[in-house]
Amino acid sequence: MTYSSSVSYARRGYGRRNQNAVSLMATTKSLGPVSNTIILIVLACLIGLLYLTQVTKTNSYGYTINGLQKQQKDLQRQKADLEISSARLQSLERVVNSNAAKSLVSVAPLGTISQ
Repeated sequence: MTYSSSVSYARRGYGRRNQNAVSLMATTKSLGPVSNTIILIVLACLIGLLYLTQVTKTNSYGYTINGLQKQQKDLQRQKADLEISSARLQSLERVVNSNAAKSLVSVAPLGTISQ
């Protein structure tokens, strides 16, 4: 062993007797504060985009629902008008064909009043 290698081993703590010169050191790599900040900003932007897409989908469904509700109200109004018209048209037939109308006696005018 040369002097330079023994000095470098001594600095690392390898210069002891009856120990291997090679050791496996677990090195952990971590991100720095700038990288963490950038990653957090990117994640916040992605979450914001997801939120915006959900809101726009909800709004578009709201417009569709609003249109369908207007159409439903118009159809209900039209149905009510048709029911009223049907009742008017059927009322004359019901009066003519009713038992009370058939039992009535026709009366001829007896005379007129003159002054």
